[in-house]
Amino acid sequence: MCVKVACVGGGPAGLYLSILLKRQDPSHHVTVYERDPEGSTYGWGVTYWRELLDRLHEQDPESARALDADSVRWSDGVAHVRDLTTRHSGDQGHGIGRHRLLEILAGRARELGVRLEYEREIAAGDLPGDADLIVAADGVRSALRAPHAAHFGSRLTPGRNHYVWLGTTKVFDAFTFAFVETAHGWIWCYGYGYGPDRSTCVVECAPGTWTGLGLDRASEADGRALLEKLFADVLEGHALLGRPGGTPWQTFRTLTNDTWHHGNLVLLGDAAHTTHYSIGAGTTLALEDAIALAAALRERPDLPQALARYERERKAALLPVQSAARYSAQWYENLPRYMQLPPERMFALLGQRHSPLLPYVPPQLYYRLDRAAGQLESLRRFKRWLGPRVARTVHARALAARETTSRD
Repeated sequence: MCVKVACVGGGPAGLYLSILLKRQDPSHHVTVYERDPEGSTYGWGVTYWRELLDRLHEQDPESARALDADSVRWSDGVAHVRDLTTRHSGDQGHGIGRHRLLEILAGRARELGVRLEYEREIAAGDLPGDADLIVAADGVRSALRAPHAAHFGSRLTPGRNHYVWLGTTKVFDAFTFAFVETAHGWIWCYGYGYGPDRSTCVVECAPGTWTGLGLDRASEADGRALLEKLFADVLEGHALLGRPGGTPWQTFRTLTNDTWHHGNLVLLGDAAHTTHYSIGAGTTLALEDAIALAAALRERPDLPQALARYERERKAALLPVQSAARYSAQWYENLPRYMQLPPERMFALLGQRHSPLLPYVPPQLYYRLDRAAGQLESLRRFKRWLGPRVARTVHARALAARETTSRD
């Protein structure tokens, strides 16, 4: 059955959904509306893992091959703490420039017959009246979601730390962490390559450090100059880069929605959910949303049933990811708790930051227990059994406290 789809938002989620829908049925009329000019994008590089690439090859081999060819790879993680360095090997990660990713997806969408309209700002009142399906893929500040926020049950939960998303001409050969102690507390960065001459560098710190260093008052150029000085060792003389339109410091906001569809309007990607950047899952989750929605529309001709299935499947799949992101953000918010450990132990617990047990066990003890669990199957089983129970208990108490506060 031919359907008319209006997708608002030309990011990875919206573009990939349009590709999949046209592959499923070339007679579908699919239009993607994007408010920004073609070729302009925020951000630097995005990360993903081999598992996603394998799924993309199954869904659309042509775009997957282009993505694979233009990605850089790493398998090591490196942590610089004060003047010490430790390196661990791990799973293979991939990085690609966000600009190049969108270029690949837009080119493939056009090839399949998708209509792309750039510099088209679409508000809730401007939606095509004859569209069978309207997809809100317009990000965390979704203009399409906002008028129905009560129906969706939208909630934005701000994080505590400040961060800024920068680029650099330093090409990291591993996923790199650098932790610098200042007179005002710790400041740190995450760096990863995404091209032959560029890397992403995200800088984060606690509020007291941000104001103590004067980053709240500094001009953008002065702020970058200070960061270049603080991270001089890891940058090795290379510059930090901002966006032409400005690169503000932010606090991360976690978005959740109780339901993801309203009539023929459905939420996709960051319009439906966000997860803290420290787990590097944003682009992966957006593409997985598109895969799930396309599959639901293919297998359930009835639109309400298809949207209900999509929502049910994706919300279930997101639960462990959202939990991991929550604990990861909290790990960094409580960074001083771990910085008295030797660097190799701190780095080991950095890798364990998704654990619901870690916040409640002294770091040195957790490290020893984790090492022992790696050798004893009985301890591994106990850890797997205990972790989810602690997480559920803490989550239930947080919900009860929030409900009490809202009643008061």
